Amino acid sequence: MKVLSRPLIVFALTFGAALAATPLTAEQTVPASAAEITLSFAPIVKKVAPAVVNVYASRTDTAPRNPLFDDPIFRHFFGDSQEERPGGPTAQSLGSGVLIDPSGLVVTNYHVISGMTDVKVALADRREMPAEIVLRDQRTDLAVLRLKGKGPFPFMEFDDSDKLQVGDLVLAIGDPFGVGQTVTQGIISALARTEEGISHYGFFIQTDAAINPGNSGGALVDMHGRLIGINSAIVSQTGSSVGIGFAIPSDMVKVIVATAKAGRSAVRRPYLGAGLQNISKDIADSLNLDRPVGTLVTDVTPKSPAEAAGLQHGDLIVAIDGQPTDDVEAFSYRFATVPLGSNAVFSVIRSGKPLELTVKAEAAPDLPRDPVKITGSSPFAGATVINISPAVAEEYSLESPNQGVVISDIDQDSRAAALNLQKGDVVIAVNNKKIETTHDLEKATLGDHYFWKISIGRGNQIITTVVGG
Repeated sequence: MKVLSRPLIVFALTFGAALAATPLTAEQTVPASAAEITLSFAPIVKKVAPAVVNVYASRTDTAPRNPLFDDPIFRHFFGDSQEERPGGPTAQSLGSGVLIDPSGLVVTNYHVISGMTDVKVALADRREMPAEIVLRDQRTDLAVLRLKGKGPFPFMEFDDSDKLQVGDLVLAIGDPFGVGQTVTQGIISALARTEEGISHYGFFIQTDAAINPGNSGGALVDMHGRLIGINSAIVSQTGSSVGIGFAIPSDMVKVIVATAKAGRSAVRRPYLGAGLQNISKDIADSLNLDRPVGTLVTDVTPKSPAEAAGLQHGDLIVAIDGQPTDDVEAFSYRFATVPLGSNAVFSVIRSGKPLELTVKAEAAPDLPRDPVKITGSSPFAGATVINISPAVAEEYSLESPNQGVVISDIDQDSRAAALNLQKGDVVIAVNNKKIETTHDLEKATLGDHYFWKISIGRGNQIITTVVGG
């Protein structure tokens, strides 16, 4: 479970006798019958609990191999150089998951199985079986597993998360702290929570149903016994629930599940081809808006779906298919859930006037990747690199997709592996030579050098360091 630590202020209020003496209003009633006293969520739990599982992931721990790479700056970015230590201790991760198909497909969080190689799943009936990782999607913090056991399995149906309203009753089911399957009850506290820093698509259901470590990947269930979200994170200073939990909406989960069912190893999402930014109060005032909401178009890529639809610099996108896009996070979520091949209607304000534009949902274009495997004695020896295109940028969740080449594979026991280079790292420069294509890197790594000055992009960081030859 991701824990978002924030300053919390607790107010203690004492009402005393004044509260006790407050008479019941017309809207406040006591239970009038035994039936009302015994109302229970048990029928819903009985229906859905068999579809919620425990996920146990592990990998063999590693140990430092090469003391030459103990430079603190290098370790800060690349981590310690590692090698497998057979029979050594293992790193473990505990989470939850939801069966969403009778064949044994399980949805969980990406961070539950991130970096792990072996996965086991325990069902509610105490059966335990191995599972293969079918799909990992870091952008949404979701992953799909497939049970290696005989079905059919119990499963949970999806409901439409866009139908939710603040105040709706919900149940959260998972395995907090590894104590066993646990059910908690609460309400939808808020919808469309953005800017939480949980994933690339920051658009979450907030609930006060108790969610704790181990609940990651568990189910958020509505009163119809259907899946409306995957529990993913909490706000807490203690690591335990304080009543602020976040779940990924089911409409986004459906996209990831559909990709896995189609047999694809990477998620293909609609590509717009436009730069976007949130608007400030000053920009809102200049556009004569009463409040700073909407997504501002800052540039349009030639020959992109955005250009084909007639989107222009300075347009303000306020809704997609009637659903508001108050900020970039909301826009990204809404557009990512549009099925490929279909059309989305953008509600736009241009020069103070409203208009609607139809945008076709097309996958990001994939230019020639031109893979090159680096040999020799450079820090990249054993790594395979590919050129960056919009499709590659989407596939590898690149923060800065307009520079360098990306590492797509690394040989075990290679120098690149020893330096803890990773798939998805972007090579930006070598010995002050800017890298734009795979053949640029191939040329830059020829020959022997006393040292190598390299610049690597990983996530939102760009780190330059020196490595011995």
